Amino acid sequence: MNNIKVIIMDVDGTLTNSKKVITEKTKNALIKAQEAGAILILASGRPTSGLMDFARELEMDKNHGLLVSFNGSKVVDCETNKVLFNEAMRIDQGQAVLEHLKKFDVKPMIDKNDYMFVNNVFNNKINHDGKTINIIEYEARGGKFKLCEKDDLAAFADYPLNKILTAGDPEYLQEHYKEMMEPFKDTLNCVFTAPFYFEFTAQGIDKAKALDTVLIPMGYKKEEMIAFGDGHNDISMVNYAGIGVAMGNAVDELKNVADEVTLSNEEDGIAYTLSKHIK
Repeated sequence: MNNIKVIIMDVDGTLTNSKKVITEKTKNALIKAQEAGAILILASGRPTSGLMDFARELEMDKNHGLLVSFNGSKVVDCETNKVLFNEAMRIDQGQAVLEHLKKFDVKPMIDKNDYMFVNNVFNNKINHDGKTINIIEYEARGGKFKLCEKDDLAAFADYPLNKILTAGDPEYLQEHYKEMMEPFKDTLNCVFTAPFYFEFTAQGIDKAKALDTVLIPMGYKKEEMIAFGDGHNDISMVNYAGIGVAMGNAVDELKNVADEVTLSNEEDGIAYTLSKHIK
C-alpha cells in the first residue's frame, strides 16, 4: 500500500450512483483498502442515521470507520458509536433562522432523534431537471426518519440544531438565497449542497474542520489522506486532503481546486483512482 491511510468520501453523487447504490467494484475496492490498513470516512450533508447502512455495507463498523454528518457538524465512530465531535447551532440561532425562513417559499426540515419535522408533509414537491420530486419523502427515507408536522418550527426548536435544511425549486433558491442568508452571513455557515438544497450550520463548520479536529489528534497527516467529492460542500475537504479528487460529474468549482478529476460516480470513479494510488 502507498502512503494513503485515510479515504474520505462524500456519499450522494460520489460514493453512490444515481440509484443511491454502491457498486460492487467500488465496494470491493474500499473493503480491500481497509484490509490494507486504511480507514474509511463518509463525509456528507446527510444526518448520521442516513449514513449507517452504507457504513455497514462497507464493513466500516468493523474497522473504526468514521461518519462525518450534517456537513461536518458531527463526527461519530461507527464501530463504537462514540461521538468524537459535535458542534450545533445555539438554540436562539436555529430559531432565528426558522423564523426568517417563513418569509420564503421553501420547505425547512429539522430533525430530532428518530423524527424529521416539517410544516406540512403534503407540501412536498419541488421541480428539478424537468422532474417533480417529493423532496420531503426523499429526505426522510434517506435519513431513516419518521415524519412529524409542526405548524411553527421556530417555536418547536427549543434544542440545538446540527443543521437546518431548506429545499426549494433551484431557480427560486438562486433568486432568494442571498436574502435567506443575509441576517446570518457573519454568524452561521450558509451553503448550497445541491441545486435544490440550501443549508445552515454553525459558523466555521465544514467537512474540513471536522476532519482536522478529529484526525490530527489521532496521528494522521494530511498527506496520508485522499478525499473524493462532487459538490460545493466538498470543496473544503478536497482542498484539505493531501490528494483531493473531484468526480467526473462534479461541479466545475470543485474540479478547479481538485488535484485530480476521476471518472463519474456512474463509472466507479473512486475505485479507478484508488487502483492508481493503492497497490
